[in-house]
This record gives sequence, structure tokens and C-alpha cells, in this order.
Amino acid sequence: MTDGAPARPSGPAAAWDLGFARLDLDRAARTGDPEVVYAGGKTADQVVAALGALHAAHPDRAVLATRLTPEAQRACRAAWPEAEVDEVGRVAVLGVPPPPRGTVAVVAAGTGDLPVVRECAHTIRVFGARPDVLLDVGVAGLHRLLAVRDRIAAADAVVVVAGLEAALPAVVGGLVGAPLIAVPTSVGYGWHLDGLTALLAMLNSCAPGVVTVNVDNGFGAGVAAARIARRAARAASPGDAAAGIAGGAPGRASSRACAAGDASGGTAGEVATGVAGDAAAGVARGAADRCSSSGGLAGDTAGRADRAAERGPR
Repeated sequence: MTDGAPARPSGPAAAWDLGFARLDLDRAARTGDPEVVYAGGKTADQVVAALGALHAAHPDRAVLATRLTPEAQRACRAAWPEAEVDEVGRVAVLGVPPPPRGTVAVVAAGTGDLPVVRECAHTIRVFGARPDVLLDVGVAGLHRLLAVRDRIAAADAVVVVAGLEAALPAVVGGLVGAPLIAVPTSVGYGWHLDGLTALLAMLNSCAPGVVTVNVDNGFGAGVAAARIARRAARAASPGDAAAGIAGGAPGRASSRACAAGDASGGTAGEVATGVAGDAAAGVARGAADRCSSSGGLAGDTAGRADRAAERGPR
């Protein structure tokens, strides 16, 4: 810490006022992830103070600073020799990232995109997923991309980083069906309008399902992709499957009410949502059949009563 930073506040929705910044200590509770230090416009001492405060607030997990100047990188190394400081990605990671849940394929068109790729990969790690980085697989050599297609398709989410004409996200979007986030970079020969050419190309991708973040925004893409991967891993975990089966109990109770004549055929839909797999459809059909049978028996009984009334007493 530097310059006698104020003591950490306590209580719900607390903000740590460092004088030059007010850290959002409640963000991890709201979103699952702590605040990140954006080093742009900050001095090296301010970066160290903010990152140290976040580490003190979240000692059980990693915290991240992005867009570090060389001076801020040196300051972070001096303050925490154990910190991971990446000169290429311009990030610092302080603390241990959480165990990864889900995988994100980070696909880069060329080595010139590496600063954005590294920023994205570190973000994915800090935000709790596993990055699988695939470098230099741009469209100028499609055989390189096809050689790693299986690795891309196996991921829970995909980030594609490209500059120049930025055709790679559209190509990858036509090869795999995972959620795909495109990152345009300000890389290329001649005047590429600081990445605007790549941005417009990605926004106009002919492949469906491609969403695009701002130019050079590896951090934003990494956050979104990590959250997608974490959700996908959670949905596939045995615990969540068990919860889904347990959720079928209300549906089965509704089917019993339907069979008793207290519900309509719509209850069959409730059963289908509560029971997993093909069994759901079978139970739903059974419930609907019981409802129909109840209605049919009731109708037959009413019809016999009417005919008896017409005949009168014998």
C-alpha cells in the first residue's frame, strides 16, 4: 500500500475511498467477480494502491490490473515479487485464480494480436475459466485453422482475435457452434483506421451468432467468455442434474392432481419440465392420458345418469 491509504470500510455495499478512486467491494457478491484495476490514466503508485486494496478485500482469490505502463509493471513487481506481471499483455495478477470451470478457446489470427490475446487469457483465468490459446491460425492459411478445429469446437465459449480485414471470426463461426465473441485489433499494414476496419468487418459478419466487442478489448471479451464457460460447466455438473430431478417432484404432484380430476391437460407440461431426459416426455404423456381418461369416465357417468332420468322409475 502507498501514501497511507484509508482503512478498509465494512458493511454491505461498502466502497473503499482511496482518495483518487472508490473501490466497489460489493461487486464480487453481486456479480461473482471483484472489481478490476484499469491502469490507464493512473500513476504507478495509484495502481499499486488500488490493486493492494482489492487484494486485501479479496484475499482468497486473484485480482487483476490491466493496461499497465512499463513503470506500473515495475512498481507491481517491486511491491509483490510473487505477482504475475505480463509485459506483453500489460496485466498484473495478484493472488491465486479460482479453480477453472469451463474452457474458453482464444483463437488469434496472428502473432501481432498477442497483446490483446494475453490480456484476454489472463482475464479468463482470473474470472474462473480455463483459456486454451491458439495462435497464428488466420485465414491466409486455412489449413492451420482446420488443424485445431476440434479444440475450438470442444470449448464452452470462443474468443476470436483478429486485425487486418478480420475475416477469421466469420470463418470460425461457420465451423463451430459455441458462443463466439469477436475482438477486432488495431493491427495491420497501412491505414486501418486504428482497428475500425476490423470492427466494421466483424459487425457485418455473415456467420450467425458472432457478437463483437470494441477494438482491442481483450478484457471485455475475456469477462464475457469466462462467465459463459462457468455457466456451461455449472449446467453440466452432476449436482445441477440432481437439482433438476428434484425439481420434478412438484410436477409429479401436479400429475396426481390431474388424475384426480382437479387439473387440466396443461399439467402434463409441468411434469415434462420437472423430469429429465426422455422420461419427462413419457411421464407427461401418461399424465395427459390420465387427464383424458378422467374426463372420459366423467362424461360416460353423466351420460348414463341422463338416460336413466329419461326412462324414469320402472
